[in-house]
Amino acid sequence: MMLFEKKSPYKQLLNLFLLSSFVLRIVLLFHPITTTSFSWAEIIKIFLTGFLTDFFVFITASSLIWLYLLFLSESKYTKPWGYIIFGGFLSLLIYVACFNTILNEYGGVLPEIGIGFVALKTTFFGLMLFLPKYRKHIRIALFSIAIFIITLIIIQNSISEFFFWNEFGVRYNFIAVDYLVYTNEVIKNIMESYPIIPLFIGVGIITAFFTYKIVKKSMPFLEKLPSFQEKIKSTVGYIALFALATFLVPVLAKQETSTNVFTNELQANGLYRFFLAFRNSELDYNKFYKTLPDNEAFTLLNQQLEIESNATSTQIIKGRTTEIKKNVVLITIESLSADFMKMYGNELNVTPFLDSLATKSTVFSNLYAVGNRTIRGLEAVTLCLPPSPGESIVKRKDNKNKFSTGSVFKEKGYSVKYLYGGDAYFDNMEDFFGGNGYDIVDKKTFKPEEITFDNVWGVCDEDMAKKAIQTMNAEAKTGKPFFNHWMTVSNHRPFTYPAGKIDIPNDAKSREGGVKYTDYALKQFFKMAQKQAWYNHTVFVIIADHCASSAGKTELPMDKYRIPAMIFEPGKEASINPILMSQIDIMPTLLGRLGFNYKSKFYGQDVYHPSYKPRAFIATYQDLGFIRNNILTILSPKQKVKQFDLSLQPSKLPVAFQLYYDEKPKNTIDPTLVNQTIGFYQTTATLLKNKRYQKK
Repeated sequence: MMLFEKKSPYKQLLNLFLLSSFVLRIVLLFHPITTTSFSWAEIIKIFLTGFLTDFFVFITASSLIWLYLLFLSESKYTKPWGYIIFGGFLSLLIYVACFNTILNEYGGVLPEIGIGFVALKTTFFGLMLFLPKYRKHIRIALFSIAIFIITLIIIQNSISEFFFWNEFGVRYNFIAVDYLVYTNEVIKNIMESYPIIPLFIGVGIITAFFTYKIVKKSMPFLEKLPSFQEKIKSTVGYIALFALATFLVPVLAKQETSTNVFTNELQANGLYRFFLAFRNSELDYNKFYKTLPDNEAFTLLNQQLEIESNATSTQIIKGRTTEIKKNVVLITIESLSADFMKMYGNELNVTPFLDSLATKSTVFSNLYAVGNRTIRGLEAVTLCLPPSPGESIVKRKDNKNKFSTGSVFKEKGYSVKYLYGGDAYFDNMEDFFGGNGYDIVDKKTFKPEEITFDNVWGVCDEDMAKKAIQTMNAEAKTGKPFFNHWMTVSNHRPFTYPAGKIDIPNDAKSREGGVKYTDYALKQFFKMAQKQAWYNHTVFVIIADHCASSAGKTELPMDKYRIPAMIFEPGKEASINPILMSQIDIMPTLLGRLGFNYKSKFYGQDVYHPSYKPRAFIATYQDLGFIRNNILTILSPKQKVKQFDLSLQPSKLPVAFQLYYDEKPKNTIDPTLVNQTIGFYQTTATLLKNKRYQKK
């Protein structure tokens, strides 16, 4: 078969892809984030199944390479075919340059890209047609450029997978799909986070080396291009192999069945994982997950919440105290894992202010984030319902007019705002919060003189703190109480911040520096707030959006979802509440503290209410977890169910602040907990799908 002959560039590119995938697996196997050990059987499975998967993924992903090589031909330049083809290219160029095409309908830079591509194709075809003496040299030059681009894609993909693993501890997933949408922010983040110039030089040298080797080995192929009959045989062979690959790649993916998540991730192919994440951006719960009859699912929900009527989550909430309309400031802190704080055992002193504030607050020491992305945290504290599989509600088209914390406060006469130091367009926050009645204060509202420092994610947290104080002062003058939700940005890669603020250099680009600077900025915010007339009539809720990392040995490692949360109210005594709870409970608990009476659709509950039954929700974009009675139940696509017994690892810390659990697979599944898990997640999906989670 032509494509797999030794001289074939297709064979050389296949070898490069397999080599880069093999090296990448070895690197990831020994990466510090891969916190587990492997048996010899697991290692053999990782590399053997991984090799087969890589081979067949390349077959399916390289169809354009195959077509390119297929159309390398000498005969197409003979008369009259060469002139006919050139005339066709010329006509196409005139058409895309002078007339309205489908590219113009899409707008943006697509028309220019289309014109440029057709112009280059026409020019080079014309040169090879009319300058036959130089045809060989032009072909080699164009071939070398094509091989360089393909080689660069292969090398760059391996580098990208490494950095993605470095950030998340997994192969490409749903987050990688998001990165394609927000390319500008992602590229700027990479530019500011890593030594780009040495990295680009290194990638360029490696790419140039392999390009040279491939072009050199392919010279016999170029000097004697395959005949028409050889191409027909090759085409039949490739189509058969392509069909086999489309069948075998999913079959091989089903072999990722180890209880060790790292084994499954290393065995997988990143490109195929990306394809799956792209295709499954929205997962239909009833299609992919274990279900119950709807009436049974809502009956189970009714047992957990005091539901007003069936097939709904509506409840009548009566306040525990006399209703108090204090101002409320909700601060969600970017990537603040519990283990950054002193009370959870951290000895680096990176959160001195928050550590101090905790001693004056109600601390919820056993609270879990619902997910591992900012938009999941925002969804949790705004809509107060369990996470949904696939894309966050924040990113969905049907994300407006939901029952939310903002709608409750608005009903009580509050002004409601979302404050964000970056551009709220990112991650669809502007559309979500604006569509749910929030006024938005983001980077676009800043005057140039109000910005002392910014990076790709927005203005530094100090600048946002000053803007927040200005905003709240203006709101206080209206005589209306206010609810302001501030999302911080500085504790995010590249971890850059103003110089001279903390004892970690601003160019260190370390996670600890990002944490400590955000802590410093919060201290400045509270210093300014204490001087304002509204301060003593305000309640502050401080909670993380998610942890700094979600990688672990199991699908849902407990310590990677534990986040700090506290409610600070000037003049109130401090306390510690160790009850198991979820991120979706923090705002209903705050509303209970204010004594609010309201008609609720929240799944989140006031944890001080006598009817509250301790539980927590943790999830990825596809694995849905439910914690209760020291058992973690996980629902996964294809109707899979797992359960783990949770046992605390030995620690010198008080039980309320111990983070680390051993997660041991249960031999016998507890059906009651499985059904309760289904009840929560299935009814959530049903209400959202049928638009029954809208505000009144």
